[in-house]
Amino acid sequence: MVSDPGSAPDEVPPDPTGAGIETGLAEEPGVLASATALDSAQRAGQASAAAAVAAEQADGAWPDTDTDAPPPDLTAAAFFDVDNTMMVGASIFHFARGLAARKFFTTSDLMGFAWQQMKFRVGGREDKGGIAGHRDTALSFVAGRPVEEVVTLGEDIYDELMADRIWAGTRALAQMHLDAGQRVWLVTATPVELARIIARRLGLTGALGTVAESVDGLYTGRLVGEILHGPAKAHAVRALAASEGLDLRRCTAYSDSVNDVPMLSAVGTAVAVNPDSELRDAAKARNWQIRDFRTGRKAARIGVPSVLGAGAVAGAVAAGMAYRKR
Repeated sequence: MVSDPGSAPDEVPPDPTGAGIETGLAEEPGVLASATALDSAQRAGQASAAAAVAAEQADGAWPDTDTDAPPPDLTAAAFFDVDNTMMVGASIFHFARGLAARKFFTTSDLMGFAWQQMKFRVGGREDKGGIAGHRDTALSFVAGRPVEEVVTLGEDIYDELMADRIWAGTRALAQMHLDAGQRVWLVTATPVELARIIARRLGLTGALGTVAESVDGLYTGRLVGEILHGPAKAHAVRALAASEGLDLRRCTAYSDSVNDVPMLSAVGTAVAVNPDSELRDAAKARNWQIRDFRTGRKAARIGVPSVLGAGAVAGAVAAGMAYRKR
């Protein structure tokens, strides 16, 4: 069992075995087809799950080279949100910083992006009209750009700006599930290409993220469905579970945000990690476990990089991987 430095003395770490529980890649064949005739949140979830399965198959799932590895537990898994759960701050903001340093867009654009995220975090709720506006701006900027270019940049920027921002306590929780023979996926509004880089660097199974449509290796400027946020995350988790033969009653989900209550409610064990005040209240009301790896409870007030992590706004640049004014 991995020791949990963020647990209060009276908290019991989640059981990765699930015992006792009662309760991009849009070009890949089938991704678009499986997502048609659904509402936008369902389409986003279906597309994200299909992309995750395709990536896992392409990479070769579970290479068994370690004779000491535990036997695979094929029906239980763990799902981790990224921003402020697995990583300090918002992965998309760190990525945007890296793009700004490479003159992808201006510093003023970056500050505008940060301001919009701060307004969301302080306000606490998404404005769908505002989200759509940011998404459309980003989509117009990315159209025609090579997917491979974004992936290459993501690898470099992860090393520069993200690698040292991983919460050690959350990473230990993920490792606990891996050590139990379970698969572990990230679930995030961040673009699936970037989410997959983070998952691979952390040694996880894969990632569910916002899927941007691409044709012949170039972004079209359209999303498949909508941003993977709120209910869309729950749809993605359910779709992946159906594809992979998972028993959601034996699965565990982790998040910092009340916006992820649908995902947390979809599994047998829900854990609030570095929770915002609303999720903390919800977790207490539902007897969900709580982990807090921050040095202070009011992390949302200690500066712009720390308050970022709004999934909806991260998704506003999901297809474009950037924020740019028209």
